[in-house]
Amino acid sequence: RGVKVLVVEVRKFAEPPNVKCNHVSARSMEHFRRLGVAATLRNAGLPATYPNDVVFRTAMTGMELTRIPIPCRQNRYSETGGPDTDWATPEPPHRINQIYLEPLLLKHAVAQEGVRLLNRTQVTDFVQDEDGVDVTLLNLDTQESQVVRVKYVGGCDGGSSFVRKKIDAKLEGTEVIQRVQSTHIRAPQLLSMLPGQAAWCYYAVNTRRCGTVFAIDGQETWLVHNHLHPDEPEFDSVDRDQSIRNILGVNSDFKYEIITKEDWVGRRLLSNHFRDRRVFLAGDAAHLWVPYAGYGMNAGIADATNLAWLMSAAVNGWAHPDILNAYEAERHPITEQVSHFVMNHAQKMIKARRAVPHNIEALDAEGEAARHLIGAEAYDLNVQQFCCEGLNFGYFYEKSPIISHESEAAPDYSMGAFTPSTLPGCRAPHFWLNDGTSLYDLLGNGYSLLRFDQSIDVQAFLQESAAQNIPLNLIDLHDQDQKPSAYQHPLVLCRTDQHVVWRGHELPLSVAKFVSFLKGIASSEN
Repeated sequence: RGVKVLVVEVRKFAEPPNVKCNHVSARSMEHFRRLGVAATLRNAGLPATYPNDVVFRTAMTGMELTRIPIPCRQNRYSETGGPDTDWATPEPPHRINQIYLEPLLLKHAVAQEGVRLLNRTQVTDFVQDEDGVDVTLLNLDTQESQVVRVKYVGGCDGGSSFVRKKIDAKLEGTEVIQRVQSTHIRAPQLLSMLPGQAAWCYYAVNTRRCGTVFAIDGQETWLVHNHLHPDEPEFDSVDRDQSIRNILGVNSDFKYEIITKEDWVGRRLLSNHFRDRRVFLAGDAAHLWVPYAGYGMNAGIADATNLAWLMSAAVNGWAHPDILNAYEAERHPITEQVSHFVMNHAQKMIKARRAVPHNIEALDAEGEAARHLIGAEAYDLNVQQFCCEGLNFGYFYEKSPIISHESEAAPDYSMGAFTPSTLPGCRAPHFWLNDGTSLYDLLGNGYSLLRFDQSIDVQAFLQESAAQNIPLNLIDLHDQDQKPSAYQHPLVLCRTDQHVVWRGHELPLSVAKFVSFLKGIASSEN
């Protein structure tokens, strides 16, 4: 977009990240596709043929209760008929751990013209005025300070965010939902001990210890989450080694190596505001919650994507600075919605762990019946988490100042389901063009007008946009065979992030006022 960016990072260059996020959502992959890095990411992570299933067992090596089938990387686009197939997107979800994801994103970022990265550097202060922000930077190796002048600041500095504290924003919500011991282990023999088909994610369900295990490299490294009980408030009160063995289902002779370990608390906290004039919050600096459905990191990516296009519009001069008012108006309500989805799911999971029947491992008819019941309940509860089309595509921006809202209510959505819609604020339903091109690949860096009836004259809109320097491209789609039924209007205006801004059967009455509205400086006239 031609905007110079300074990235300040306290870690060393290419320092390995923590073994955290294991899932890149479809919505994030759509954004990465637009940035030209999706294919690179999809070719990394677990081996191409390693199963991406989620399996529930009495222990990782124990009896299987249920399985949620998810296509492996090799079959991601070809497999059909399962709960995680046939996604309405050019970019389905991708299972990849952050230790593989982040280096690829770093390589892509530093190759972009205009991106400058300062490692081992910390922001220690900033002062705003009407024209910009003076930011004080400390070199952590030399202890030398410098002040840089920037137009805007994006605080993506995590849960303990200095930027959030500096702008006097407060995290509000539920302080503790779940305590977790996480341990990254190396156990080369474990894969061969697993009964049946391998999986990406294992839930261990027994009366001794419930936990979750993720395959990291598909060979010998695993991430074990030990979910502490509500009556276990102190991490040190729980035997980490014995808990790992109970989750894996192995005895004291089993050998494994601890690579890293971390104790953490799942919360539901949302900052009371995301902005102070020229300074913005994104990601964990703005919101924290239990990472169900992978929506910790992915919500942060959505924040950053939203903020980036608004900032670039303001910096490049084609939009009024007030266009930045859309950031908090759009992202704050959505993160509030998602946080409740995730918290509610977490509470249901905690309840399920408390209700594990004492005979779940019994080798009799009653034990078999108990396993069947728990398996069915686990599938119904968790298929929506791991196959979460609703969280990906169902959310909508209902209070944005740069979207031409209608009286019609947006369709309801859940974690697992949504209804495609072109109502302004919703994500434009995806479809493939006759030549195999994705609709999203045609969208420009500003706005794109989808025209399904070529007889409608839109020249006045194109000319006014050019006169006001708004990036707008016209996409004629009158002859496309795969158009979803949700496209009932012959004109649909989309943003670069695929959200619908406006729709109609003819151009707005005042094209000049409408273009000004798109720049963030006037009200819309439909």
